Amino acid sequence: MQPYLNLNGDSGVRGYAIGPQAIAVEFGDGSVYLYTADSAGTEAIARMHELARGGRGLNTYINRYVREGYAERLR
Repeated sequence: MQPYLNLNGDSGVRGYAIGPQAIAVEFGDGSVYLYTADSAGTEAIARMHELARGGRGLNTYINRYVREGYAERLR
């Protein structure tokens, strides 16, 4: 897991791991969710990759657009 930069300072995201057509996101409560192109859509995964690398906006994006679009809860 890569630490999330959290440039706004108020994100619920702690870390992430980017894979081909997927991203695993660790939240502040320790839960980890896997989002895939099949579960959330290719465009959403590409955008989540950008936001994760940029360190800003990932939690907001998930809450607005892909909240229930995860493939699996990993932890």
